[in-house]
Amino acid sequence: MCGLSGELRLDGEEADIGAVGRMTETMHARGPDGSGLWSRGPVALGHRRLKIIDLSDKGAQPMVDVELGLTVVFNGCLYNYAELRHELRGAGYRFSSTSDTEVLMKAFHRWGPRCVERFKGMFAFAVYERATGRLILGRDRLGIKPMYVTEDGRRLRFASSLPALLAGGGVDTGIDPVALHHYMTFHALVPGERTILAGVRKLPAATVRVIEADGTRTDHRYWDPPHTRGALPEAAGLNGREWQDAVMDALRAAVRRRTVADVPVGVLLSGGLDSSVIVALLAEEEHEPPVTFSIGFEAAGGERGDEFAYSDLVARRFGTDHHRIRIPDERLLDGLHGAVRAMSEPMVSHDCVAFYLLAQEVAEHVKVVQSGQGADEVFAGYRWFPPLADVPREQAADVYARAFFDRPHDGLAAILPKERLLDHDASGDFVREHLARPGADTALDAVLRLETTAMLVDDPVKRVDNMTMAHGLEARTPFLDHELVELAAACPAELKLAHGGKGVLKDAARRLLPAEVIDRPKGYFPVPAIRHVDGALLDLVRDVLTGRAARERELFRRDYVDRLLADPERDRTPTGVNTLWQLGLLELWLQTHGL
Repeated sequence: MCGLSGELRLDGEEADIGAVGRMTETMHARGPDGSGLWSRGPVALGHRRLKIIDLSDKGAQPMVDVELGLTVVFNGCLYNYAELRHELRGAGYRFSSTSDTEVLMKAFHRWGPRCVERFKGMFAFAVYERATGRLILGRDRLGIKPMYVTEDGRRLRFASSLPALLAGGGVDTGIDPVALHHYMTFHALVPGERTILAGVRKLPAATVRVIEADGTRTDHRYWDPPHTRGALPEAAGLNGREWQDAVMDALRAAVRRRTVADVPVGVLLSGGLDSSVIVALLAEEEHEPPVTFSIGFEAAGGERGDEFAYSDLVARRFGTDHHRIRIPDERLLDGLHGAVRAMSEPMVSHDCVAFYLLAQEVAEHVKVVQSGQGADEVFAGYRWFPPLADVPREQAADVYARAFFDRPHDGLAAILPKERLLDHDASGDFVREHLARPGADTALDAVLRLETTAMLVDDPVKRVDNMTMAHGLEARTPFLDHELVELAAACPAELKLAHGGKGVLKDAARRLLPAEVIDRPKGYFPVPAIRHVDGALLDLVRDVLTGRAARERELFRRDYVDRLLADPERDRTPTGVNTLWQLGLLELWLQTHGL
């Protein structure tokens, strides 16, 4: 897990190694164990390293193979790197390190851009070919590892974080009007290639982009799992019990893969089903008790601030080396500012602060953790999935919008000034176009595909990456193992929707976990003092929304902001986001990053 950056000149000039150096240094927290820069004519690459596999300097990056004519920077982990190295050795390749970076480089040389189809893991990489002058950018199937891109006709730059691109300079920092529409519709989530800044795009998940020396480029999407019953021949005709077995076997393999490391691997244990089943499976595999971490906050607004009763139960059940971390309220405001600094894009979820503060503590003990993100999207755990059962396909977008959208398109006129309004429903169009694509049997299948391949990428996945990597902590997510996702996509909807959602996972987990954990009400990282905008948090939001920078930017209508400030709890979205916080967070993020 690291941070990468680079520049490719498109105008015949030499790459700006100074700019790449600034970009690289900005990502120090992502890779505190080492750094490197490399340049050759029109290209420059930078890297910050977090040592997880091959702790020696032989794994340093940028990695150059003079004989093969390749230079690589890589962020992530190839869990099957040992098997790939064995196969490549059989084909005559020699290795000077035990790193997965060298495996990636030689796999690229042997199989070209299609090498990604052989990778099991999370990754973002850049490969420069000396002979052709081509630059190849790649990203993993679920977008677990980030890749931001900016270009101006003269040059193209890329990095693992958006603030790194800002450090390089020359970025168009105007607000993208379509992204703003998405932000206000999808509770801050901006899916697809766009970001809130007009001059920055994301390399889409499951995509390899080949950029020729003359600047022409092609994108290849190499993974798009069909959400149909016949997608996996080996799963055809399975009964309920057999589906449970298949899910547990796939999850067991996913957890096992994510123990690959030359350092210890812990678990973020919330006490919910998803993290608890990971602990149970690790306890089966490991000779030593798993190391687990839970976090709690002070109660506020009538809400509990911890779920220690459940995490303690799981820790005792499996004899883990458990660390219970309680965060006092006086640390929350500093944690909030730190979380906003760590955000590559603005994210409203109060989970960000919890993850940021938890990662800060966990990084004192381990460098790698497994975490339960993704199960709700993959196995239909959210409350907006059951209403889609038996809905005609042509009604899917409307049903989904009523449950998931923050507000309808015409509701934005009360919030945004006229000059920032769009004359079309960009967010509704995004959803309707996605749901209309072939490859999904039912309305629910189409929405689960949207959630898994688009919404998931730019909300919980990004949140976990940003907050853990702010402290040099690598988070691994077994529920986003692509083989498990493919299996879940083929699973009958009624098995996923059973028991209020995640039914097939719950039934499978009953062999491992107590009923108190499986049948408990759905929980989240509770941070009550952030969910309720009052006290010091209200003062902060008022300052950022009424200060000079906000007045000059004019993102939101002044009268609407004033009404919210007079009654901070008056508006919440269907998913529970406080609207005042949604507005304040965007302005706070922009100001924090000097925009």
